[in-house]
Amino acid sequence: MDIRSMYYDELNEYILSLGMPSYRTKQVFGWMHEKFVGSVDEMTNLPKALRKKISDDGFIVLKEETKQVSKKDGTIKFLFRLYDGQMIETVFMKYSYGNSICISSQAGCRMGCKFCASTIGGLVRNLSASEMLEQVYAAMRITGEKINNIVIMGTGEPLDNYDNVIRFIRLITDERGYNLSARNITMSTCGIVPMIRRLADEKLAITLAISLHAPNDSKRKKLMPIAEKYSINEILDACKYYFEKTGRRISFEYSLVKGENDSSEDAKELSELLSGLNCHVNLIPVNPIEERNFEKGDNNSIQKFKLGLEKNSINVTIRRSVGSDIDAACGQLRRKYSVKV
Repeated sequence: MDIRSMYYDELNEYILSLGMPSYRTKQVFGWMHEKFVGSVDEMTNLPKALRKKISDDGFIVLKEETKQVSKKDGTIKFLFRLYDGQMIETVFMKYSYGNSICISSQAGCRMGCKFCASTIGGLVRNLSASEMLEQVYAAMRITGEKINNIVIMGTGEPLDNYDNVIRFIRLITDERGYNLSARNITMSTCGIVPMIRRLADEKLAITLAISLHAPNDSKRKKLMPIAEKYSINEILDACKYYFEKTGRRISFEYSLVKGENDSSEDAKELSELLSGLNCHVNLIPVNPIEERNFEKGDNNSIQKFKLGLEKNSINVTIRRSVGSDIDAACGQLRRKYSVKV
């Protein structure tokens, strides 16, 4: 049993099954999702017998294994240990508009994107909703800072862990708990078309970010195995459906890899591909990783690519580089630590 993953009504059924009055449900839910306690013992207004039962039945708490703190901008990369010994990364970032956190949705990843350290070693398992919630709550307990924005863009493919991710979103946005606006949540996907359409039907007000990384299918197949299954046109059709259902602008993530997808011709082709879509392109200078030979282009080539999109009326930004003096790329710290131990 996983108490923190329960919806309010499920928790109420659990509380009632223990012979407890329903007002205990509000207390327990509040302790978990308003005060994000790291221990059942902190639920001080509950009877000792109820606290013991909650603890025995499964109250998920993450253990901070290690962390890296950027001296440049205060970005913190946490490595959390799960109950079964698996480890996941979580990144806390400070911006002028508030604090953001990038969480993982899986331990490992099976998508196989060539520029990503997270996929080396494959997928171990999905994370539960509580393990995703705990990344947010643990970061707030440790830093003493409020989280304003959540990005589900760490290790793992969120749409490959669909049910748990949806449960996480509904719990973190529950007005009886942390009550984060869904508009402050961004979910990244490499483009699992049927699940994008299913997500659209949920009619959540989150931002969908598509990891595109190439202007055509042939180049995308070299970088992302998922491109063998779903074409860019299929993904774009699903994105249009998502916009129709939610009214939310689509974001396209584009990792710039020197000599692979960063030419002027690539920028022109990408502009033509996205023309007429209500979208935004987020350019990401690739983080080099030891296991791959991909390189980041120089600032001139990055700016030239951005200008090429802007000339064709594409809304575009270059992602601000944070934590550049620590293991910034997804999966780097987890992999280094796993190899070390």
